[in-house]
Amino acid sequence: MTGSVWRSLQALMGRLFPASYRWPAMDVRLGECKLHLVGSIHMGTRDMQPLPGRLLRQLQKADALIVEADITQGGSPFENSGNRASLASRMPPDALLKLKTLCNELSLSISLFDTLPAWQIALMLQAQQAQRLGLRPDYGIDYQLLQAAKNWQKPVIELEGAEAQIALLKALPDDGMALLQDTLMHWHTNARLLQMMVSWWLDTPPRQSQIALPTTFSQTLNDTLIGDRNAQWRDALLALPAGNYIVAVGALHLYGEGNLPGLLKAP
Repeated sequence: MTGSVWRSLQALMGRLFPASYRWPAMDVRLGECKLHLVGSIHMGTRDMQPLPGRLLRQLQKADALIVEADITQGGSPFENSGNRASLASRMPPDALLKLKTLCNELSLSISLFDTLPAWQIALMLQAQQAQRLGLRPDYGIDYQLLQAAKNWQKPVIELEGAEAQIALLKALPDDGMALLQDTLMHWHTNARLLQMMVSWWLDTPPRQSQIALPTTFSQTLNDTLIGDRNAQWRDALLALPAGNYIVAVGALHLYGEGNLPGLLKAP
């Protein structure tokens, strides 16, 4: 078999049987750039540590690690502002009742949230939920990748950074009340989604990007928190210099409608 025929056969096999991994990931080539897109979970379980050896070997060979934000830097993004009106005057009665019920289930005092912005309450509740499912920040995939990259003195590139992420949340209409209400409405669905993403790492990762995902955001919020950011990240990744990169972003950005790999592959 000649070299040209062999290369053509390899290319055909690559299209028919794309590289598969035992973690949620896919490879995308952009000219002289090779991207290994990893579907990260920001909080993980103990048995998600250490990372797969094959993934760590890929990181060792990479020119840089690309993440949403370097979460090993800086302190808490939360603010404690007392300048807001009480929740009772900011929330619809039915949503406030759901929050009170959830706080009772979680053994939390609702007074802790009374003057906080709604987006912050939503994130605090989501963190509580993840912890009750056995997830911890230091077992998160991006955290582990960042630690490994820094141990090997690999460059780390941020797609947006923590300050930009907080600015996005602060810019949500009505202090992010829609995010809080969606968190309350889809509480149990979000728990199933977290368990699904853990299973992608521990059991069987998806083999295709177009999969049906449970709905945990309204369409407007999904556009803001997923779709618009995917488009911005696509532009940033397309502008990379030639090289071999590991790109770790939240797993939800790699799957479903308007996913990042699909945007990168689009003509």
